[in-house]
Amino acid sequence: MILLFLVIAAAALLLVLGFEMFLVLGVPALMVKEFFYGNLPDPVVVQKVLGGINHTTLLAIPFFILAAELMGQGQIARRLTGFVKALVGHTRGGMGYTTIGGSMAFGSVSGSAPATVAAMARMVYPEMRAAGFRERFSLGLIVSSAETALLIPPSITFIIYGWMTGTSVAKLFVGGLAVGLTLGLAFAIMVAVEARMSGIERGMPLSWGARLSALREAGWALGMPVIILGGIYSGYFTPTEAAAVSVVYAIFVEAFVFRELTLGKLFAVTERAAVSTSIIFILLAMGGLLSYFITLAQVPGFITSFLESVNAGPIFFLVVVNVTFLIAGMFIDPNSALLILVPPLYPVAVALGIDPVHFGMIVTLNISIGMITPPFGLDLFVASSTLSKPVLSIVSGVWSFIAANIAVLLIITYVPGISTFLPWLVFG
Repeated sequence: MILLFLVIAAAALLLVLGFEMFLVLGVPALMVKEFFYGNLPDPVVVQKVLGGINHTTLLAIPFFILAAELMGQGQIARRLTGFVKALVGHTRGGMGYTTIGGSMAFGSVSGSAPATVAAMARMVYPEMRAAGFRERFSLGLIVSSAETALLIPPSITFIIYGWMTGTSVAKLFVGGLAVGLTLGLAFAIMVAVEARMSGIERGMPLSWGARLSALREAGWALGMPVIILGGIYSGYFTPTEAAAVSVVYAIFVEAFVFRELTLGKLFAVTERAAVSTSIIFILLAMGGLLSYFITLAQVPGFITSFLESVNAGPIFFLVVVNVTFLIAGMFIDPNSALLILVPPLYPVAVALGIDPVHFGMIVTLNISIGMITPPFGLDLFVASSTLSKPVLSIVSGVWSFIAANIAVLLIITYVPGISTFLPWLVFG
């Protein structure tokens, strides 16, 4: 297992020295090739780098990123949140529920947690503070609720996991819906407790006429999740086709219905989406190469043999998986954690009889927690930049939500039916 230790040591050293993540992934892979597989022709390496990302499933990623940028800049996100507020905003702690529901609604059309933080923070933070929520709780809830974007379909993380493991993306989307709702329920309980502790009173409920007006205003915005999720679950669209349709729909609605999208804004939004897409695909290419050598070296087999030698079953293995991903999430971005850890661990999970969809839920929820965990949780910095708040202020608000996340993670880990029931119901 010298090869495995070399990869870990080289990646850790590059990470500590501050190298970009594509080098943290790529350099150890090339070192393995030179030191252990020197006879392997160089064209094979090039083929693995380029061929690994030449997959139709991955086309969904740039489409969903572009759709998220379009909605974040336009009216769709605002109107979705407005509709949720019209339904629950008058209840005790209503703005907290609005934040959770709005994040889920935006996540259901973007698949990106950072995009959800950026879109939601400006809209709901001032209103949460005006409603009486403490600053620390408000910041923690905004950042944590955005996690649901990785679980509520369409999730970019599910797309990458499905591509890496061959698991049905549609089944992952259906399973993620149940897990995302479970996490949202945990946050809603925290909002209810906070509202009572802070003495937040109920507001005046809107009339049914006002609610119908909010529904009419959000009608075009609500069409987005209906088209995406309805199309995928009905089998009319593949996830990739749904992603393409979401872009066309977002452009049409923002440009011709809401009249918010100009040609200049479209160019700017497309440029940002292209940069984000390029970053992800470079990581995928380097991660695919590293995964190839990990598989070639039979690292998963070594892990399986070790677990069998110590009589470790699925319960112990899943503890190791959770601890490993939680630690990794503190230091590296979610896509890198997927690319580094899934190749050696997924075959072991399958060998132990763990359902691929269930394992995907565990991995994705761990990654979600990593995005709000110090010191390098990505969403912490996105929120800091969006709201012009110190990162430490946001960190102080997320600890209770991290505890809630871990509680939900344990439930999802050891009650697999939560992850697998809906996929079984929909797909058999």
